[in-house]
Amino acid sequence: MKRSVKDLVNLKGKVILLRADFNVPLDGAGRIMDLNRVNESIPTIKYLIGQGAKVVILSHLGRPKGYEIRASLWQISLILMKRLNTKVYFSNKVIGPEVKERIRSMKNGDVLLLENVRFYEEETACDMKFAREIASYGDLYVNDAFGCSHRKHASTYGLARVLPNAVGLLVEKETMVLTDAMENPKRPFVAIIGGVKVPDKIKILKKFVDVADTILIGGAMAYTFMLAKGIAVGESLTYLDCVQVASDILQYAKDKGKKILLPIDHVIVHKNAQRQRKVVVDNMEEDMMGMDIGPKTIKMFGEEIARAGQIIWNGPMGLYEQDKFKEGTLKLAEVVANSKAYSIVGGGDSVSAIKLAKCEDKINFLSTGGGATLKFIEDGSLCCIDVIQEKIR
Repeated sequence: MKRSVKDLVNLKGKVILLRADFNVPLDGAGRIMDLNRVNESIPTIKYLIGQGAKVVILSHLGRPKGYEIRASLWQISLILMKRLNTKVYFSNKVIGPEVKERIRSMKNGDVLLLENVRFYEEETACDMKFAREIASYGDLYVNDAFGCSHRKHASTYGLARVLPNAVGLLVEKETMVLTDAMENPKRPFVAIIGGVKVPDKIKILKKFVDVADTILIGGAMAYTFMLAKGIAVGESLTYLDCVQVASDILQYAKDKGKKILLPIDHVIVHKNAQRQRKVVVDNMEEDMMGMDIGPKTIKMFGEEIARAGQIIWNGPMGLYEQDKFKEGTLKLAEVVANSKAYSIVGGGDSVSAIKLAKCEDKINFLSTGGGATLKFIEDGSLCCIDVIQEKIR
């Protein structure tokens, strides 16, 4: 078991370098669309404040190439001011004499948010010189950024190699919930996988075949699996280099007596004409592109979900961002929310869809991770959590 922030003692006056995940979704104008990740970081920050620590927060936003105004974390500092009953300051730099001075002037219980750490190319390169410079500003390091703990970056992996460390309350909660769901699942266990990133998700399906009872596949994932079964998919998005792996997974599930269900009807557009949407019951024609699951699939998936004791969902069923292709994802969100099953939803798009359907209060656990959630389910741990010290028993 990893050392928790609550295992740390004598924090009064100590400078805690806290890695949070404030990588919130933005709209085209750079406005924040959802604050779930910020809200989930608040308990750890409040705990450290309550212990009299000086809290210096590192985070990132997006994938900027150098400084980009829309990726600045200054607007997050304004939100933290409203959420925390203490002074919250913002630094437009991550390293340098100005940052050192600002930390020196902090009082116990103060919070300082540093600028987007990905404005520095040394971050994603996990440059240890960069990590040691940041580490020199603090006494202890706490990782509460579950959503990016699967990548070895300077502020998630490098700092933990240099400073005494612990995990925050959010990371502790995420790991406990996901571990229990995979090691002690409530039966029947239904896994729902969708989205576009087939190469990122296809490996996790073997894990779900091992543990889950039924797997429902939608979104762009489905078209690659349909192709593996010899079903025509028209011009739908597929990953040809993943077709053989998909075929192997289908056979693996068959051998183990597990169910993998694919869509049986589709909401489509004609690639060239871009005609109004149409529901296709059988195989798609050559110029058709699948954009969402159809009503028969919604009903079929819904019947499996209704029987479930536990659900893990990652990835939308279609292009839900557009009104005419959102029905499959939102209907499924409602079915999951109204089921009697213990439900876990992970991934930015899936969580956004749950909130768009206004049923987040009925989901048992909204994970802050996307790729990190899947990686943790697959491997049982993450590299930036592995590097944290073990709890002294």
